[in-house]
Amino acid sequence: MKLYPFLFAAILFLVACAQKPGATLVLFNGNIFTADSLHPHAAAIAINGERILAVGSDEEIKKLAGTKTEMVDLHGAFAMPGFIEGHGHFSSLGRSLQNLNLLSTKSWQEITGLVAEKTKTAKAGDWIEGRGWHQEKWTDSPGPTVNGYPYHDMLSAVSPDNPVVLYHASGHGLIANEKAMQLAGISRETANPVGGRIVRDAKGNLTGVFEENAMDLIEKPFSVWKNRRSEAEQRAAFDKSVELASQECLAKGITSFQDAGSDFWEIGQYRRLAEAGRLNLRLWVMIAQPKMEDLPKLAEFPQIGLGNSHFTVRAVKAYFDGALGSYGAWLLAPYSDKPDSYGQNTTPVEQIAAIAAACKKYGLQCCVHAIGDRANREILNVYQSTLLPDLRSPTPTQRWRIEHAQHLNPQDIPRFHQLGVVAAMQAIHCTSDAPFVVKRLGPDRARKGAYAWRSLLDSGAHLANGTDTPVEDVDPLPCLYAAVTRKRADTGLEFFPEQKMTREEALLSYTIWNAWAAFEEKDKGSLVKGKLADIVVLSKDLLHCAPEEILQAQILKTIVGGKTRFER
Repeated sequence: MKLYPFLFAAILFLVACAQKPGATLVLFNGNIFTADSLHPHAAAIAINGERILAVGSDEEIKKLAGTKTEMVDLHGAFAMPGFIEGHGHFSSLGRSLQNLNLLSTKSWQEITGLVAEKTKTAKAGDWIEGRGWHQEKWTDSPGPTVNGYPYHDMLSAVSPDNPVVLYHASGHGLIANEKAMQLAGISRETANPVGGRIVRDAKGNLTGVFEENAMDLIEKPFSVWKNRRSEAEQRAAFDKSVELASQECLAKGITSFQDAGSDFWEIGQYRRLAEAGRLNLRLWVMIAQPKMEDLPKLAEFPQIGLGNSHFTVRAVKAYFDGALGSYGAWLLAPYSDKPDSYGQNTTPVEQIAAIAAACKKYGLQCCVHAIGDRANREILNVYQSTLLPDLRSPTPTQRWRIEHAQHLNPQDIPRFHQLGVVAAMQAIHCTSDAPFVVKRLGPDRARKGAYAWRSLLDSGAHLANGTDTPVEDVDPLPCLYAAVTRKRADTGLEFFPEQKMTREEALLSYTIWNAWAAFEEKDKGSLVKGKLADIVVLSKDLLHCAPEEILQAQILKTIVGGKTRFER
């Protein structure tokens, strides 16, 4: 009888040993940047299921392996937390991979040639959609222009039987052919809507270009055509766009994606896919700007960590102005190359304030698109007045965001830190836009407030990073290169290098800083015990390689939740 207690203790010990978590996957012999300030570098990682079990030396981590552990020798390759896209448009990325992708086009003639080819396989009456053109990046003259925009005539000539809508790279303008304008009922007499412009020449002739809220005129018949499909057909098309976007992101090392605005229907579809286990990366979504009558729907949110931590909705996205390239950014002083214009305020301040109040009521992050210095100042004012009682705390905790924050008045830069506002910027926009920023703003405004990462960081502000895809390629590597060099890869044009990030800041801006900007830093953004095992392995040491080698790096492996989702 006296042996029973000892026997019982031995059994408990054996059971405990049997239940002790072991590694299901071990990555070893690596050069690992953890993004953890306490232990920034390691050689190996042990993973149990979907989460990190331990990070350390090869010797320490190999002790956690068992007979069934998958062992992966990194052969000295560079590994780091999976990239987090901090601001993009997920379903739009998927659609851009199905429609005409005009990002790399160099002339209006090339674009109309692509449309002509597309008409050969399109049914009469079907709409042709494309995106990515930018008049400031063309190397050949398009012929007569208005504010640099071409006329629609050449486009209409190659597509007489198909309505065509081609979105500007910024997403804040489009050009339509004659067929599309006819379906929209557009004529010389059609008035400009509030917050938008139908671009005409000095004689009142239509160019086919529509800026900001004027795009709605063309999008109305386009939406009617798209919505002729059954619900099942619309779901199938959406699922295909998600599949393509996922594949594109995973192949580029992106394990999480912050979607900058999806409507309620799209959010329902994402949730359906996540809960069915059909999202292969993690999606964090902002609710696209709701109508005033739809604000009560925000009571259904936030929705956090659905589909096994693959889907979260906890923010609202609103639009306050347009883009600089299409003269839509709302400025404090006129455009240097269009002195009769201050840009566009696309949503009244009172409506933005109502959305902000609803976000505060329902515990959601408020994320407002603001590019011009006037737009940024006004949004900071709205945030300050809405959050004033909470700002008496020494550390504001709402983590409300300004999406883009591209052009700031220097007086407003310290306010981001003071109000606890995240500057959710996209480094690639700096070098992509560099050829025309000085033209639009003049040298003084461009130098002091355009893409002012260094000034914001030095003031204590929180930054996020991303690409705004499909405005730019979703690839993080050109974005990181832009962050640390402020140079264009093609021409070497350098844009005010005093605002550069350090190499480590750039990597943090694509990992833990983006996680923090979404209230997800406890689960992702760094390689720490207990966090999700989201990891990317690359062929180059992004922390120490020569700057130009950042662009040459290849993604070798993308791991999401301990599962390899892409391997070269």
